[in-house]
Amino acid sequence: MADFIGGYAAVFGTETVIGGLFREKFLAGAFDRSLRENPDVLALWNHDWDRPLGRTSAGTLQLRSDRAGLYFSLTPDETTPDGLTAIGTVRRQDVKGCSFSFTATRETWVEGTDSELPLRIVEEARLYEVTLTPLPAYPETSAVLVTRSAPDPVGDVVVASRRRAAAAMRLRGIAV
Repeated sequence: MADFIGGYAAVFGTETVIGGLFREKFLAGAFDRSLRENPDVLALWNHDWDRPLGRTSAGTLQLRSDRAGLYFSLTPDETTPDGLTAIGTVRRQDVKGCSFSFTATRETWVEGTDSELPLRIVEEARLYEVTLTPLPAYPETSAVLVTRSAPDPVGDVVVASRRRAAAAMRLRGIAV
């Protein structure tokens, strides 16, 4: 059985409040340049650099930007405690969100009002890591466990045998 964790580490166009100080949102494509120019990004457990779960340069983390956000596919190592923790907590949905570490390289600020915090619009950012976390700053992010069944060699042999038998019967003019 091969499990992977997939979802959106960032969702474009949604606002969140950062530390009670300002609102923030990312524009579509904000990570495109970073993904092209800095393709080595880590997947971590709760922003802990000592707890890596995957890495793009190792092929255990895939990232792509689409209209909705920054999609990720992570294959944690099932032989490590952190890999098992990631798989188990995401499977149970105790952890169902993500966060990320970045530096804004192009941004716009919109002043707030008496009743509204200032808004930071991140137009472009350098991405360092994506992280599985139980308390994401952006609640619209997602992480789900996808289970792919391993090939069933016995079942495949049975299906192939049935197909050969049916083909042989058709050749003899026997309706199948």
